[in-house]
Amino acid sequence: MKVAVVGTGYVGLVTGTCLAEKGNDVTCVDIDANKIKRMQGGEVLIYEPGLETVFERNVREGRLHFTTELMQAVEAEVIFLALPTPPGEDGAADLSYVLSVANDLGPLLKHYTVIVDKSTVPVGTSKLVREHVGRNARVEFDVVSNPEFLREGQAVADFLEPERVVVGTSSERAASLMTRLYKPFVENAGEQNIIVMDEASAELTKYAANALLATKISYMNELSALCEATGADITKVRVGIGTDSRIGSQFLHVGPGYGGSCFPKDTLALLRTATDFSIRLGIVQATIDANERQKEVLPGKISRYYEDEFQGRTFALWGLAFKDNTDDVRESPALAIVQKLTEQGAKVVAFDSQAMGNFKRVMSGNALLSFADDEYAVLNGADALVIATNWGEFVAPDFDRIKSALKEPVIFDGRNLYDPKAMQAAGFYYESIGRKTAKAD
Repeated sequence: MKVAVVGTGYVGLVTGTCLAEKGNDVTCVDIDANKIKRMQGGEVLIYEPGLETVFERNVREGRLHFTTELMQAVEAEVIFLALPTPPGEDGAADLSYVLSVANDLGPLLKHYTVIVDKSTVPVGTSKLVREHVGRNARVEFDVVSNPEFLREGQAVADFLEPERVVVGTSSERAASLMTRLYKPFVENAGEQNIIVMDEASAELTKYAANALLATKISYMNELSALCEATGADITKVRVGIGTDSRIGSQFLHVGPGYGGSCFPKDTLALLRTATDFSIRLGIVQATIDANERQKEVLPGKISRYYEDEFQGRTFALWGLAFKDNTDDVRESPALAIVQKLTEQGAKVVAFDSQAMGNFKRVMSGNALLSFADDEYAVLNGADALVIATNWGEFVAPDFDRIKSALKEPVIFDGRNLYDPKAMQAAGFYYESIGRKTAKAD
């Protein structure tokens, strides 16, 4: 099939590349001429495991194309809108990018086309897009909601072998076309994994899923404080409840707070939609509030240990991305950690194998933040090590090397990577989340 994807951000690039992988002819459109030129030259502009290999193969075989011209998209049977929907000051999703392209598409359409909302958008967006396209369209078209459920770090696998594909449409013609497009992706699981529903339900499904996952994280993070107060171990509690099939083991790991492009934005947008309809979503509000408090937990532990004396201190920071296997620093807990420590006069030397470039751009005005080329270089002369991201290379480090490089053997671990008893035996002061503090013998 001929497919177009408007927007080459995280969702758009993964969507376009993976659709090409199944043999479709895909044209990706973006107004950023520099981005398009770099991708035409074979450069992948985001870090996502497995994406570069699939990208290079489909560019080489002539199935994946890039352009700044929207006109080239209208040859397609299906046009995906994968555009930014950032939160406004009130938390509502900003639809200006989506609706602007919808306006531009109307007069360009040459034949029946399915226009797909791939961006995460609030209930009612399909109707708005239909209105904006229809103002100047001279041919038939349908607007479909097709929310993405891609996990950063596993997005390629998630797209190529999805657990489910949600298609929101009241048009049998559009549903048939979308089923034909996605059938190769669900051939192992069967077409029952393509779930067709009305547009509003599809739009709400995306927000509902992310809000529920965020709630699981915030619940465990809040429970970790109770574990510390009572002497319980949150990792054992997690195993104890995660083996219950009604609960499941995923999204029960505690940490310094959730971040990324989805959970913070989507919970706020869902809350805003509910407010617009005079519905109170108290659980979602509590999830958001708990996450904001959780971002203060690790800095709070550091403050208490040093009795708020930060002048002249230097902290080594491992991890800047909001989680492993991505270079995404949006709403990353590391941002709150760096801001808190440097506001109190401490220096931070940071390392992340993929996210340093993005973090540098976000925190470019912070003179107390610097970076090093590897995880051990940041340790030299630092007062303590702080761990903010669960990268694999941090799981089994050389503890003797860490101990000799730090001024004192002190670690604040926001990801619970190490065993407290082993850390105590190794001579470290070790604080983690929801577990007893290990103090060197």
